[in-house]
Amino acid sequence: MQADPRAPELITDDFVAMMNATRTCVLLHDAATKNILWANPAACEMLEWTVTELRPLKANHMSSSAQQYDRVIGRAWLQEAVDKGASRIEWHYRSRSGRVIPTDALAVRVELAQGPAVMVQFRDIEREQRIERELRRTTSYVDALAHHTSTAALMLDADGALRFATDTAATLLGADPTEPLGPLTGYGRLRLDGRPATWEQAVTRADPVAAVGLEVPRGDGDPVWLEGSLERLRQADGDALLMILHDVSDRVHQEVRRERELHRENYLARYTAMGDMAMAIAHELGQPLSAAGNFLAGLRARAGALAVAGELGYGIDSAVRQIERASAIVASVRAFVGHLEHVHQEVDLGEIVEECLYFVRLRAEPAGVLVTVRHDGPVRVRCERVLTGQVVLNLCFNAIDELAACDPARRRLTITTRTEDGRGVLTVDDEGRGLPADPFAGSFTAKEHGSGIGLALSYRIITRQHGTIWAQRRDEGGSRFGFTLPLA
Repeated sequence: MQADPRAPELITDDFVAMMNATRTCVLLHDAATKNILWANPAACEMLEWTVTELRPLKANHMSSSAQQYDRVIGRAWLQEAVDKGASRIEWHYRSRSGRVIPTDALAVRVELAQGPAVMVQFRDIEREQRIERELRRTTSYVDALAHHTSTAALMLDADGALRFATDTAATLLGADPTEPLGPLTGYGRLRLDGRPATWEQAVTRADPVAAVGLEVPRGDGDPVWLEGSLERLRQADGDALLMILHDVSDRVHQEVRRERELHRENYLARYTAMGDMAMAIAHELGQPLSAAGNFLAGLRARAGALAVAGELGYGIDSAVRQIERASAIVASVRAFVGHLEHVHQEVDLGEIVEECLYFVRLRAEPAGVLVTVRHDGPVRVRCERVLTGQVVLNLCFNAIDELAACDPARRRLTITTRTEDGRGVLTVDDEGRGLPADPFAGSFTAKEHGSGIGLALSYRIITRQHGTIWAQRRDEGGSRFGFTLPLA
C-alpha cells in the first residue's frame, strides 16, 4: 500500500506535540525495568507530579494502597503487555495529594529506537462510575416502583391508551400484562371532583396536573376505588400522561358503611317515633271505633227487619265488618309495638291473600292493573294474621303504584303462595321498570309523597315473626318482592 504523496511528512516532534495536546493521560515505561521514562502533561496534571518527579517513582508510590493494586500486580500487568502486545485493566492511581483516581488503563507495547517500551494510556473514570452507580440506583428505584410497591403508575398517550402499567396497577385494573392494555376507560370509570368524567375532560383538566379518581368494577364484589393525579408530560414526539394512583377502597367502603349507619340511626329514630304515634293512635281510635259499632247496631235495631233485609242492611253489615277489621288492626298494632316476639297463630297464606284481595283490586282497577293469584295448595304458617295481611297490602300497593307509570300492556301483577325448603313463601311480581337498588338496604322509600315507613315496617313485621323478606330484579323485567314465614 503506497502512502498518499500529498500527505505531509510527520516527524518525531509532531508525535510529541500530539501527545502533549491530548487530554488522555500517557505514561511510557521501560519494557524491562518498568521504570517510567516519560509522561505527557495530562498525566502530570492528574497525578500532580512533574516528569522529573515521576521517573524515580514505583507503582506503590503512585497507586492505591488497596491489595488489588499491589506493585507485583502492576508489574505483571505491564509484563503481559510486553509479552502479548496489549493488556487492559481498571487501575486506581494515587495523586501526590493522596486522591485515589479510578482509571481505565490500556498498556501497549511499542518499539522505540532505543528498544521496546510500554505505553500506558489511562483516563479518569470516577465520574463515569458515579453516573453508573446513580443509573443502577435509579434502575432499582424504577424496578421497585414497577414491581414492589403499592403505588399504581400508568403511562398513557393523548388518546387515553395505556402504554405501560406497573404490576400493582395491572392487578388493580384486572389487566393481563402479556396482552395489549388498550384504553383506560375499558377498565373503569374516571371521576373528577367525585363525579363521573370522560377522558377528554380529564386531559383538559391536567394542565399540567389534575386530581383524578378511578372506579374499577368487580363482578364478584365491591368496586375498587383509586385516587391520585394525572400529569401531562411534554415530549418531543407528543404529549404523554402519567397517572399515579393509590387504592382507597377501604376508606370509601368505610364512608359507605358510616353513611348506612347514619341512615340506620335515622330509621331507628323515625321508627321509634312511629311506634309512639302508633300506640297513641291505637289508644285513641279504640273508643271511636267502639262507638261507631254501637251506633250501627242501634241503627239496625231502629231500621226494622224489612229495611235490614235490603240494601241498607248490606251497607250496615259491611260497615260493621270494616269497623271490626279496623279494631283488629289497632289491637294488632298495639301488640306489635309492644313485645310481639312469639306468635302462636296458625293460618293459611292463601286465606290472608284472599282477605286482602278486595282492597288490592279496589286499588288496581283505576290504574288498569290486572291482578292474578296463584296458590300452590294450602300453605299454613305461624304468623300474626292481620299484620301479615298489612305486609301483603303494602307490597301489592307499591307494585300497583309502579305499574301505573308503565305501558298499559305491562300492567300485570301476580301474587303467588307456595311451600319451599320447609318454609311458606309469598311473592308479588310486577312487570314494571325494575329495581334501581335494594330497597331494604336503605331505611326508607324514595317515593316523592311516601311516608317512608311502609317497607321498613314490613321488614320489621316479617323478621320479628322469624321470617325473611327480600326484593330483586326479575330477569324477564320488573321486580319481585317476597317473604317467607315458618311453616305451622
